Amino acid sequence: MNSIGELLAAEHILLDLDVSHKEQVFEAAEQLFGGRHGLSRNQALNALAAREALGSTGLGAGVAVPHARIRGLAQAVLAYMRPRTPIPFDAPDARPVTDIIVILIPEHATDQHLKLLAEVAEMFQDRRFRERLASCSDAAAARRTFTSWPE
Repeated sequence: MNSIGELLAAEHILLDLDVSHKEQVFEAAEQLFGGRHGLSRNQALNALAAREALGSTGLGAGVAVPHARIRGLAQAVLAYMRPRTPIPFDAPDARPVTDIIVILIPEHATDQHLKLLAEVAEMFQDRRFRERLASCSDAAAARRTFTSWPE
């Protein structure tokens, strides 16, 4: 199994998310992670917003990977979010985002951070993976799509 599949819990998969801009995505991540995993209130929200202020985490082709290093986080935590309607994310190709992977990583886990970002980029370059993920109607099916990649 790949690293994303190992780390992505079904309860961290939000399909049909009612958001219209990236700040609401960060708020949804805060609701998922805030107060858990050793995070203080608003720590995830503030870290994601601060990282995004440095430059967009929109990759293009409808994918964004907001990520942040978190002091005190014991292990990486991830979420997959699919907005109900595509949202702007200041991606290099100016396309709105349909797939979002949120990655929170321990402050000093540089190698793991880079590996996760590379793995997400490789996954979403795979047209069949994107098609399978888009057809998922529930969190369990989406998680199976992540855990079974590459086929």
